[in-house]
Amino acid sequence: MSSTPTPTRSGALPRHLSRLREFSTAEEARPALLGCLGAILITAGGLGAGSTRLHDPVLESLHLSWLRFGHGLVVSSVLLWGGVALMLFAWLWLGRRVVDGRDVSEYTMLATTGFWLLPLLLSVPVFSRDTYSYLAQGALLRDGLDPYLVGPIENPNDLLDNVSPIWTTTTAPYGPAFILVAKFVTILVGDNVIAGTMVLRLCMLPGLALLIWAAPRIARHVGGRAAPALWICVLNPLVIIHLMGGVHNEMLMVGLMMAGIALTFARRPIPGVALVAIAVAVKATAGLALPFLVWVWMRDLREGRSPKKSGYRPLAAFTIATAASVAIFVAVFAVLSWLAGVGLGWLTALAGSVKIINWLTIPTAVANLTNAIGGLFFPVNFYAVLEVTRIVGIGIIAVSLPVLWWRYRHDDREALMGIGWAMLVVCLFVPAALPWYYTWPLAVISGLAQSRASIAAIAGFSTWIMVIFKPDGSHGMYSWIHVGLATALATAAWYSLYRTNPARAGETSTPSPALDG
Repeated sequence: MSSTPTPTRSGALPRHLSRLREFSTAEEARPALLGCLGAILITAGGLGAGSTRLHDPVLESLHLSWLRFGHGLVVSSVLLWGGVALMLFAWLWLGRRVVDGRDVSEYTMLATTGFWLLPLLLSVPVFSRDTYSYLAQGALLRDGLDPYLVGPIENPNDLLDNVSPIWTTTTAPYGPAFILVAKFVTILVGDNVIAGTMVLRLCMLPGLALLIWAAPRIARHVGGRAAPALWICVLNPLVIIHLMGGVHNEMLMVGLMMAGIALTFARRPIPGVALVAIAVAVKATAGLALPFLVWVWMRDLREGRSPKKSGYRPLAAFTIATAASVAIFVAVFAVLSWLAGVGLGWLTALAGSVKIINWLTIPTAVANLTNAIGGLFFPVNFYAVLEVTRIVGIGIIAVSLPVLWWRYRHDDREALMGIGWAMLVVCLFVPAALPWYYTWPLAVISGLAQSRASIAAIAGFSTWIMVIFKPDGSHGMYSWIHVGLATALATAAWYSLYRTNPARAGETSTPSPALDG
């Protein structure tokens, strides 16, 4: 018998450390180090220019309160925006290597993610104040109140002081799984805002880990490559800065949903559908994936891959897949709702997004343009126009989703494409959207949109969305200077990846599928 030793887990850490040392000295480490510097600047600048607490005794005790006012705020803003610029440049630099077909390994992507993320784990929330609402809603459940019936204002405490005024009276629009997470955090740290923010951000890490696990598997399953998929949906500044830096529960939702899709594609539909159901119990949007996964499960039943070898007739397969999916969904929600001690009241709170008015959805953009241009010639009631455009938008969603579900049913690639289009339609036509909403479709299409044109378009779009919002959570869409600057930067980002590299023009890069019908 051979005496060759069997590798053990004890040797795994040294091997990973060795790979990390090799990576840190390689050319491909330069974007990682540049992005890490950007993350450090964002963390430093966030102390004054981020979504800071209204009254921060920590800054006061360190004599750093000056960072939030006057010239100190200018310094903080320069640091933070400089960090964003460096991270965007590093992301585009790495994207250039990907789009030119250079050999960029999954390990490079994972190591780069770690370099970019680590400093942000210590930052204040940036580009959003939602984390304070999450904590206040978790405290409601902790203190015996139903966050689906009352808003944070009914439970005065230190957490309430930092919730955006528009959300203090709003009931929680999140599912029982996330409310349980928020409750757990507030039980652990009490009403300590800083500790709560840090722990809540750590609770988002499993979502990022699931996304890192799932995205390459889904990409390979539909004929794509792992590196571009990770570049699109993990290293994207919308994910690193907004979801992790801003502490958004989309990180959990997207990770769970993508892991569920990956398992379903791997012919494990029961745990796959269960994970997507848990994702819905974080945020309802993940439910858009479930009807398309029914087609995947139905095909498995028809082709005899699961659960019996002989296969089922089409109607029987569809009935079994649908019934099983519904049963799993109901069971998951029943258990989570029982654990949280809440009902389905969160569904009625989904309409709370109508309070948001910005240009990120077509109905609101049309209403704003009507008001701006039409108002030059005749009186315009902006809110009346907005109500009409939003009703039309809801109608478009209601018509589009069944059509997309039926159109994209023939194979796994089509199912994934259908989920991506469904999420994009919802993002574009819901009453209101925020920058991190667009991480939903980006994650789903990351394995499909891998042509040069698609990657360049994603780069331009992500850059515009990243820059158009301000670090304190407000947006610059009513400032033509801000819009013009964001558009110029987005155009530069698009062109930097769309143009062909003259030095590699004669080389043949690895072909990759584009997002097409």
